[in-house]
Amino acid sequence: MGISDLDDYPWDSVEPLRTRAAAHRDGLCDLSIGSPVDPTPQIIRDALNAATDAHAYPATAGSAEVREAIVEWYARRRGVPGLSARNVLPTIGSKELVALLPTLLGLGEGDVVVHPRAAYPTYEVGARVANATPVAADDPSAWPEGTKLVWINSPGNPDGRVWDVSSLRAAVIRAREIGAMIASDECYAELGWDAPWDSETIPSILDPRVAGADRANLLSVYSLSKQSNLAGYRAAFVAGSGQMVAQLLKNRKHLGLMPPAPVQHAMAVALADDAHVAHQKGLYRARRDRLKPALESAGFRVDASEAGLYLWATEGLDAWETMARLADLGILAGPGVFYGDFFPQHVRLSLTATDASIDAAASRLERA
Repeated sequence: MGISDLDDYPWDSVEPLRTRAAAHRDGLCDLSIGSPVDPTPQIIRDALNAATDAHAYPATAGSAEVREAIVEWYARRRGVPGLSARNVLPTIGSKELVALLPTLLGLGEGDVVVHPRAAYPTYEVGARVANATPVAADDPSAWPEGTKLVWINSPGNPDGRVWDVSSLRAAVIRAREIGAMIASDECYAELGWDAPWDSETIPSILDPRVAGADRANLLSVYSLSKQSNLAGYRAAFVAGSGQMVAQLLKNRKHLGLMPPAPVQHAMAVALADDAHVAHQKGLYRARRDRLKPALESAGFRVDASEAGLYLWATEGLDAWETMARLADLGILAGPGVFYGDFFPQHVRLSLTATDASIDAAASRLERA
């Protein structure tokens, strides 16, 4: 199975419910896709403008400026010291990296790629594109012998689950027992809500408390789409094992996967500025504080969701029945079945909507 055998894009099946929700007399509250609605911070827009004289090809490895910014950010914000330029690599957003990582690492037919049970679907897509075999498993003890690559997603999409240090350490130990690489998708790590994550750094797979100084076979993936409203810039990066980064760099050079030079400069500026991240987190916290109790008052249970940009909720009904109920309130969510076969009664609601839209959705739920 390869790229020609991929299923239809799942969100296309939601369009009839979008139409139904949009027919609500007070309009549509779109809480389905996690696309930022708030402005890109001016400091980043100014940086992009200042770098528009980009007449030469950019470096696939990234400019010295952006690589140093990534290294410094990991030390300052993630508690990961000791990285150098050889350990980091900018990417054209994180989705292309997720989709291509098994291929870029040389995986193929007969190789197993493990991903979470509640999972962003691109982990499975990436395995299938490489003709590898995707396996959904959360417990490291269930990772099969012969696994070549394990995806961890912390904080999770859609469920907002956070892996603490002891859980990550157990994952690294198991991966090393079976000879697997770990790629940890950590793109919501600045957005922790419930204790202890509202006051404590969400750990990275590269945290010294997890694997000591040994980064062999470990990668951390990060995106600026959410913390800095840069989804349209396609600004992300990967860090970790120097050997793995070197392999990715070699293969990405062959494929011409070069982040644009102006975007690289904007990334460096964004990574050095913590103020805009704190401001954006405050906006998302307020939206979460408005929507979560409204869902609960309407009979939903919110599971996990201690970090990230989504509420993972169920009212104990089939997800499509819940989707229809919400659509009749003018609210569009995402069905849990898009994120694996294990959560047929959950829906995902995004906090990436305007304050007015979140407030309208909450008010309708409270009256339901």
